Amino acid sequence: MGRIRLLSDTVASQVAAGEVVERPASVVKELIENSIDAGARKIEILIRRGGISLVRVVDDGCGMDRDDALLSLERHATSKIRSAADLQAVSTLGFRGEALPSIASVSRFRLTTREPNALAGTEIIVNGGKIDIVRDGGEAPGTQVEVRSLFFNVPARRKFLRSENTESRNIEHQIHLQAIGHPQTAFTLLRDDRLVFQVPTTETLGDRIRDLYGAELLERLIQLHGAASRKVQIRGFIGQAGLSRQTRAQQLIFVNGRAIDSGLITSAIREGYHTALMKGQYPVTFLFLDLDPATVDVNVHPAKREVRFRDPNAVREAIVRCIQQSLERGRTEWQEKFRAPLGVPAGVPGKVAPNLRLRPEVSAPEESNRELPHLGSTVAGVVDPGRAIKTHPPPSPGPVKRDGDRQQFQIIGVLNKLYVLMENADGLVLVDQHAAHERILFEELRRRMEEQGVPSQKLLLSQIFDLPPRDADWVERNMSILQKMGIGIESFGPNTFKVDSLPIFLNASDPAQFMRKVIDDLKSVSSSSSEMRLGEEMIAKTVCRHAVKANDPLRYPEVEKLIRDLLDCDLPYCCPHGRPTMIQISLAELEKKFGRKV
Repeated sequence: MGRIRLLSDTVASQVAAGEVVERPASVVKELIENSIDAGARKIEILIRRGGISLVRVVDDGCGMDRDDALLSLERHATSKIRSAADLQAVSTLGFRGEALPSIASVSRFRLTTREPNALAGTEIIVNGGKIDIVRDGGEAPGTQVEVRSLFFNVPARRKFLRSENTESRNIEHQIHLQAIGHPQTAFTLLRDDRLVFQVPTTETLGDRIRDLYGAELLERLIQLHGAASRKVQIRGFIGQAGLSRQTRAQQLIFVNGRAIDSGLITSAIREGYHTALMKGQYPVTFLFLDLDPATVDVNVHPAKREVRFRDPNAVREAIVRCIQQSLERGRTEWQEKFRAPLGVPAGVPGKVAPNLRLRPEVSAPEESNRELPHLGSTVAGVVDPGRAIKTHPPPSPGPVKRDGDRQQFQIIGVLNKLYVLMENADGLVLVDQHAAHERILFEELRRRMEEQGVPSQKLLLSQIFDLPPRDADWVERNMSILQKMGIGIESFGPNTFKVDSLPIFLNASDPAQFMRKVIDDLKSVSSSSSEMRLGEEMIAKTVCRHAVKANDPLRYPEVEKLIRDLLDCDLPYCCPHGRPTMIQISLAELEKKFGRKV
């Protein structure tokens, strides 16, 4: 008896604060979200010693009267919701009513606020959760919050803080997130009274990205447009194929304006890029999802970093489809750019671009009529050995196709028997002949296998294996997809399955273990994905062996055909492994390198 006791209000507040306030960046996040909910158009943040000594957030929002200011320091006091029904459709960033009392309970806290038309404002000083002073204040309209000596009364938590520099970087990242999510709001950050960055209000997300990350990154982004479905609106920017990072630091995701972390969305983004990414790389994304608030549960995590979707499959499919369509649109733009007529040299009116002489290995089309290396019967078991997959016959010798009287692109030569040099309207283009041929052969072989079906072979002994209930349910719902992929699988009792055939190109010594890996891999795959997903890794390895190599000399018709076939691919900008196939060096960049422009 007597072992269970009620915690004191002080201890309960500190426990609650531990869920919301992890570090100074958490304080900054909660205060900025309150400012945005209050309609602020300008937010200024000052930090000292990485936010451990001081965090001050000043906004020009709607402010509060004295009663509301005092009530805001009570736990679960909020202006955002009124009833349980409101909790099912939260449209504001804050709603729990825990941020201010939690912060005040572990710091020396000062709040000053004033409504726009009020003669005087209110100042409240709190030490460790206890209100010390309430008096009139004379600050400008809006709200100012000062948080000093964070965790001064919880030394165990203070020991877990990192260096001042690390905490400052975390705060700067958090402000970047909020600035990207709300471009209509101006942000200023000062660190130890030194200006770190200042961004004004902007009309578009693109302007805010340019202000924070530079024009060079913005030029390499593809804009997302319009409705991905009736239920999910997707907007923002994603990186072009080949633009990636080694971490997810620039993979920013927002749901109804709230920055979140979501494994579901992350896997959908990777699925949308698919072979346009190298292994171990992450795309650059500024992805915004707008949904009916009733279809998103934001009351999952105290810090509101995670959300739960009512229809996660619909969200995943919408993201995959939107990214694929955007990359497709980017492909069209690439095709137009590389096929654009060559421009007249600047400052020389009426002068036609010179007819450059090609290097010896590409200058004599009449000497060679051979085709590019192609996949034939050497790919045993993948296609019918009697049917070789051939490239289209090379064009008859002659000039490059013209648009009117002007060339669409001009092949200059081949550098080091590997890089094809071309001139287009924007400047110089370098093409990796091996990576380009890999992409061409990859898409051709995958298309042929989709049309003819996936060849499979019977196992000598059928394999019977058990699966956990969730995996078993997934297999039962997707059995037809697995069968189309060449896997002969059928139910063999509760949570038990039998496999009697596998795709012929797979070497699976343990079919049961292989099936468990397949299930894990395919769970994140879009339902509209290619039936050849299981074989794509094999296809990529196969075409890598059969594509033209470095030091393989190519004649003019072979080079021209390679370029034209590449531009006709679904994803011409990268090989199946995610490496770039083309690099554009603009005329402006060349002029800078030669000192013709500053």
